[in-house]
Amino acid sequence: MKLQNVAVVSKFGSKIAEDAAKKVVKKIQKIKSKVYTVSPITIAGAKTLESLEDLKKTKLDLVITLGGDGTTLRTFRNLQNETPILTINVGGNRGILSEITLQEIDKALQSIKKNEIWLDKRTRVVASCDGEEFDPALNEIYVNRKNLTKTAEFEIKFQSDTVKQKMDGVIISTPSGSTGHSLSIGGPVLHESLDVLIITPVGPVHRLPSIVVPDERIEVICSHDCNIVMDAQVIKSSSFEEPIIIKKYKKQAVFVRLKKKGLRQMNKLGF
Repeated sequence: MKLQNVAVVSKFGSKIAEDAAKKVVKKIQKIKSKVYTVSPITIAGAKTLESLEDLKKTKLDLVITLGGDGTTLRTFRNLQNETPILTINVGGNRGILSEITLQEIDKALQSIKKNEIWLDKRTRVVASCDGEEFDPALNEIYVNRKNLTKTAEFEIKFQSDTVKQKMDGVIISTPSGSTGHSLSIGGPVLHESLDVLIITPVGPVHRLPSIVVPDERIEVICSHDCNIVMDAQVIKSSSFEEPIIIKKYKKQAVFVRLKKKGLRQMNKLGF
């Protein structure tokens, strides 16, 4: 695998992650790669990008993230192509999406140079509303009512069928996101490699289970103004009865893995 252009991203506001990122940058510079950092990280010889959004217009062979799952999700949202990410758990919590610790970086770089790695490709989802397509999400898109004093009616359309019920919201989750918000409200855990989506109702008035569906177009219409939440980090808005289209994103999220594991995320959760 080529390592001509490499970006290093650290957890925002974490001095531990920022210090670790500087160490990683110096290691990458030793193998003659051009290195990009994201402000506030600045290192001699590396080009500093002002924000993560600048990743969208930078040609890269690899991105290395240092932080927790939030850092990984934020970085993938700003990668609109299939640039692979090597995730290092620094200052995060469980680091469910992470691959290595900081102590394993030398071994990982050698494995990448020798192409002794596995590229773990994951489904992403994207929402659009009123003619605007938002940035992709790796875990889930959560549509919920803005007005918490009134129960909203949600209409969920998939293929030729429609489900209509009063509820607080609905989560459209990927297999990667099946161990996140969807799981906490009763959704199933799926293997990360599956090409499916999970529709998980949130607080339905009448019992309505999660359903696993092919990764095709899903339309959500709400009787109230709604929030559209991507990976619990970005919130957009939609007006009442305005269709929200959620579908598989055209480009997958790609993780660099040092070896294959059958139940990676479940193992991280302690099952």
